Amino acid sequence: MMVSEITPEEQTELDKALYDALNPLALAIRSRETGLPADRMWEADPAEVALSVLAAWKVMDVEVRRLTARAAATAGSYGASYEQLGAVWGITRQGARKKWPDAVSRPAPATAGKSALALFGGTAELAQSPSGGWCWTGMGADGASGTAAGGTLYATAEEAAAHAGAFLKEHALGAGDQS
Repeated sequence: MMVSEITPEEQTELDKALYDALNPLALAIRSRETGLPADRMWEADPAEVALSVLAAWKVMDVEVRRLTARAAATAGSYGASYEQLGAVWGITRQGARKKWPDAVSRPAPATAGKSALALFGGTAELAQSPSGGWCWTGMGADGASGTAAGGTLYATAEEAAAHAGAFLKEHALGAGDQS
């Protein structure tokens, strides 16, 4: 997608819409700064009036940046890449990533949903299911293998690790000798 160009007619309409949105804000800022009613704004020093208009543009600039970031995040949430965001904005992929660092969620590394546990001479592997729950499979030091009972999924990796750890402790060498 290329950077969108607008026609001279669209530019005229956009300018009018922006000025229509800006004027009430400029009047309110000027009125607050001077204590004068909005209908007397233009009776002031022209430089002061122009500075009030500039202050209103600053407020609009901040708001446009906020709304732009929201639009980028929305596009990212629907699967747009930084390359696509950059193309629309007329900047590089890296520029888009710098401008909107949280707009695109990065896929989790392949190992993010797995981890290994080694306790009591045995090992267990924790795995996250596509639904988000966690399960485990393990091999005790005594050669016994086990899994989460009945395909149970645990809410957190820590909970699955606790159950796997209990299995590994139960199947440690010499565990049957302990009283």
